[in-house]
Amino acid sequence: MKQTVIVLGLLLAAMPAAAQTAAAGRGTAPGAQAEAAPAAPAPGSAGIFKSNADLQAVLKKAIAGAADMASSPIALTDQYRVNIVHRPKANGAIAHPGNTELHYIIEGSGTVITGGKIVRKPGAPAGSATIEGGETHKVGKGDVIIVPAGSAHMYSEVNGEITYLEVRFVAPK
Repeated sequence: MKQTVIVLGLLLAAMPAAAQTAAAGRGTAPGAQAEAAPAAPAPGSAGIFKSNADLQAVLKKAIAGAADMASSPIALTDQYRVNIVHRPKANGAIAHPGNTELHYIIEGSGTVITGGKIVRKPGAPAGSATIEGGETHKVGKGDVIIVPAGSAHMYSEVNGEITYLEVRFVAPK
């Protein structure tokens, strides 16, 4: 957990330099409307702090109320979104135009696919899209995945459960 806090601190410190534009269409699902997020804290202001106990309590409650992905928000602003995400199963392919994303695996393992092309079968249920031609990696505790803006990504396999720190920030144009 100490490593997670260090990684989070470094990422939050670096994001204002990387995020030079406002988050218009911040990487929402296809057809979804982006919600206006509060402005990121101004340079020189106090940092954002959330205790591990508070984050875990929120995550535990979210997991209890969800059959699918659950998350514990750390910071959701117009420049970046930081969450702890828990997945009990694989998910469909998605991409976030305009947003680069980083996943730091906290617990669990699985298989992630990045890049390639999102393929949606006509009449298939939402969330069942796959990736054609992507790169596949087995991931586990301590691994890091960086997904460039607009790139397809998905957890095609989850071994039991997987929990990761997700940092999504506005990519420079």
